[in-house]
Amino acid sequence: MAPLTPSRPYGGWPSPIDAALAAALDGRPEYVGTIGPEVWWTEPRPEEEGRRTLVRRPADGRPERPVLPAPWNVRSRVTEYGGRPWAGVERHSGGPLLVFVHFADQRLYAYEPDAPGAPAPRPLTPVGTVGGGLRWADPVLRGDEVWCVLEEFTGPAPTDVRRVLAAVPLDGSAAEDRHAVRELTDDRHRFTTGPRLSPDGRTVARLVWDHPRMPWDGTELLLAEVTATGTIGAPRTVLGGPDEAVAQVEWAPDGTLLAVSDRGGWWNPYRVDPHSGEAVNLCPREEEFGGPLWKPGLSWLAPLPDGLVAVLHGQGSSVLGVLDPESGDLVDAAGPWTSWQPTLAVSDSRVFGVAASPRSGYEVVELDTATGHARVIGARAADPVDPSYYPEPQSRTFTGPDDREIHAHVYPPHHPDRPAPADELPPYVVWVHGGPTDHVPPVLDLHIAYFTSRGIGVVEVNYGGSSGYGRAYRERLREQWGVVDVEDCAAVARTLAAEGTADPDRLAIRGGSAGGWTAAASLAATDLYACAAIIYPVLDLRGFAAETHDLESRYIDGLAGPPQTLDLISRERSPVARADRITAPFVLLQGLDDPICPPAQAERLLAALRGRAVPHAYVTFEGEGHGFRRADTMVRALEAELSLYAQVFGIERTDVPRLPLEP
Repeated sequence: MAPLTPSRPYGGWPSPIDAALAAALDGRPEYVGTIGPEVWWTEPRPEEEGRRTLVRRPADGRPERPVLPAPWNVRSRVTEYGGRPWAGVERHSGGPLLVFVHFADQRLYAYEPDAPGAPAPRPLTPVGTVGGGLRWADPVLRGDEVWCVLEEFTGPAPTDVRRVLAAVPLDGSAAEDRHAVRELTDDRHRFTTGPRLSPDGRTVARLVWDHPRMPWDGTELLLAEVTATGTIGAPRTVLGGPDEAVAQVEWAPDGTLLAVSDRGGWWNPYRVDPHSGEAVNLCPREEEFGGPLWKPGLSWLAPLPDGLVAVLHGQGSSVLGVLDPESGDLVDAAGPWTSWQPTLAVSDSRVFGVAASPRSGYEVVELDTATGHARVIGARAADPVDPSYYPEPQSRTFTGPDDREIHAHVYPPHHPDRPAPADELPPYVVWVHGGPTDHVPPVLDLHIAYFTSRGIGVVEVNYGGSSGYGRAYRERLREQWGVVDVEDCAAVARTLAAEGTADPDRLAIRGGSAGGWTAAASLAATDLYACAAIIYPVLDLRGFAAETHDLESRYIDGLAGPPQTLDLISRERSPVARADRITAPFVLLQGLDDPICPPAQAERLLAALRGRAVPHAYVTFEGEGHGFRRADTMVRALEAELSLYAQVFGIERTDVPRLPLEP
């Protein structure tokens, strides 16, 4: 065994995991589906301006290949976060017919990749002319039409919008004529998922909800009859309500109606009587078989032709299992994967999904339920570096105020050739996830490895309010955003310092979106952290409620309180209002095209700090929205963050540009 290289201070270790590598492998496959025996999915291309392409894996086992070249970008903007952007069927004449949303113009296109001459995709819908225009998501093909969600802006404000189910003709007659699009439902409900048609085509199911609820607060499962002329009758509610969140609805091949509901405090799978609404829990467990419905088209369960049901389930992380709905028996898939994303598809006895582990990034996995064999079929590159540089996460439960449990994943500094210095403790960065109704699983993330392989520890905190641990855990954040999240992150950081895991003088906090709020609010609430990386954040509650997109325009009601108390709460908690309490250095990273957390949020904080001696940097990125997608953006952002830590923690690093801090 080769001797270890002499020790160097934490944070000063060399690493083959550079920012360019982490950026190139960022993102994951999404929206898996099948067309006949073939498997399709969308996949990120950070090096191609951050677009998403559609990938196809032939049934004969040949390697997957992208179907649409640049600049095609298969991504919807419905509710800004998007939703399932494509659907496909096998044509009787041979070859698949696809419909997809192109991000640049948000039009729906039809494409036949195997047609003679390989004709280009042809538009099916017109370009919108008002506000955000026309947007489409969660499509299904029905005869000579596409049924899907239509989001239509009626004015210039982000909340001037209506949503309905619509039918788009496949012949292209609506490409220049909005009136050729048939509206299948009215717009009495603010939000809707796409249609789920029963096997006989006579009934349509969908989920709806309205302001001020978010979809994890309460949704309704609606059923309606489909007439012989292709219209939809009056809907009736069969499940859900203001205090019950139905996350998914699906029809089994035999016509059984399945749904995922949290009526028992946990998202569990139910069989629902479509007439009486009686719901039978198929697997009662204190586990989540569902999650927050941030985008239409997410799936945590998928019925199989033999009556079994593929499900994702667990606490904190989801694994793939096969459920017998008659006996309640649940058998998990074998393999190394510890976290599965909410996208499942089925073809005969095969189940397809997207999974990762602490040693592997997200990849497309096939489970053959007939044999129990699982294998990777796509989106996995060979390890770009020696896996011995990857961190080993430790999932732990910490104790916070009032003895409440806090779930977190600790990633200690790790390097195969650098021994830990005997005379110092490592710096640590608290990573705060976005949402805030979301969670992070312990899987390989090269952005984390970028820091841990250099000697900087990371701890990801699933603070109170996170999903993955039942409704009661989610509800801890109700009207307490800026309090519970800040306290929980601080409790984890203090514990790591007290037990000798982290250097108490070299603690940092970082987060994006809602995590950026918590990072900035933490600087204003405590002197625990030496610095912070604040990324496309919420910084002003009142401004956010007025400026953000429609989906989250009433999110603050549940997170901070009703509109009549918002001014008071905003003054008490918003980093903009408490800027005089911020003294620690920070870097603020912001996309200039962000419709969810607009640059105005960041600019208000900078204005509030003007004239004060708080070292900071404001780095902006043209063409980036909410969540960085371009490789060059991610490189610059990672290197700026590392430079901040190096300067504040007293670390010598010459491999990244020095971030200028003002004043």
